[in-house]
Amino acid sequence: MKNEVIVVSGLPRSGTSMMMKMLDAAGLPILTDKIRAADEDNPKGYHEFERVKKLREDKAWLPEAVGKVVKIISFLLLEVPEEYHYKVIFMRRAVPEVLKSQRQMLIRRGEDPDTTDDARMAGLYEKHLKQVYAWIEKRPSVDVVYVNHRDAIEKPREVAHGVNAFLGGGLDEDVMAAVVDPSLYRQRV
Repeated sequence: MKNEVIVVSGLPRSGTSMMMKMLDAAGLPILTDKIRAADEDNPKGYHEFERVKKLREDKAWLPEAVGKVVKIISFLLLEVPEEYHYKVIFMRRAVPEVLKSQRQMLIRRGEDPDTTDDARMAGLYEKHLKQVYAWIEKRPSVDVVYVNHRDAIEKPREVAHGVNAFLGGGLDEDVMAAVVDPSLYRQRV
């Protein structure tokens, strides 16, 4: 489809980098600048494009994303303009696991993990996700497939098959599934 952008989205720490790695392994062109290097929290890389973080103010890079895969966290997804068609792979992970993973990341970075109450954050995330799901339902320019993080870890071949079908087929599902590393599923609830 003309002006089509494949988007991997979800809350931070929901498996978006893992899905980007799966799509990259399958041979899809990824929009990334490699500025954010792999680290202990994402040893296989983040697969980000820094300009996405300023999507509210800067949409001039979007033509570069046509025909490619780009990661846009859920908080910025609502900012994408109507003139493109989006195939969104939305990663879902239990909010307590997201919070636990974020807490570990802050600790590793030497930051205070207790600046915000987890119960308050959980409520904000749940409210945000409802808003995003409602927004997706109202957008004719958005097609979506929801991928459960735990399923991607425990049943990567099935998830690869579903994502491949959503994107129209032709991807190597075995290669996609092979990049999933269950040892990186460290914060479980």
